[in-house]
Amino acid sequence: MSASTRGHRERIVYETAQHLRRAGVGGTGLRQVVADAGAPRGSLQHYFPGGKDQLVGEALGWAGTWAAARVEEHVARMRRPTPARLFAAIAEDWAADLESRDYERGCPVAAAVVDCADTNATVREAAASALQTWQRPIAAALVAMGRGPRRAQALSTLMLCALEGAIVLARAQHDTAPLRLVSRELAPVLDA
Repeated sequence: MSASTRGHRERIVYETAQHLRRAGVGGTGLRQVVADAGAPRGSLQHYFPGGKDQLVGEALGWAGTWAAARVEEHVARMRRPTPARLFAAIAEDWAADLESRDYERGCPVAAAVVDCADTNATVREAAASALQTWQRPIAAALVAMGRGPRRAQALSTLMLCALEGAIVLARAQHDTAPLRLVSRELAPVLDA
């Protein structure tokens, strides 16, 4: 759905996720989010009576749902899916995104966790939920590829840990090499 066809509420949630990707929770200004969403000034109080925490939580929920849908798209496009191919597709998605945006946007969930996991339980819980939403289709795909449920859970956790770390390194280095490295090095482990 393009930004022009979304309602004000949806645009505000989307723009919040984009701001989180760039600047984390602390650097996400609500006035700028509303302006970037093209929404009326009173929209925040109307749509998000719980304030910034509610808005950030919904943006993280959106991000988890979006990431889960991308996983499902990758699996659907693969003729012969393997865990390593799935991980490579996800990592390549991130590499392409980072390169196309000059490394200015990372994962909104990771940014929120780094910013306030120890100070804001509401945001931490929303981030944990978003990660679970993202992990669920990865684990389900791994089960469909023949891994047992416990092994699929372990491998999907490993995949997300490696991916998030590689995204941080790629942004810091302005180079997608860390994403390609974890994809290559984890392949034998994932497919074993």
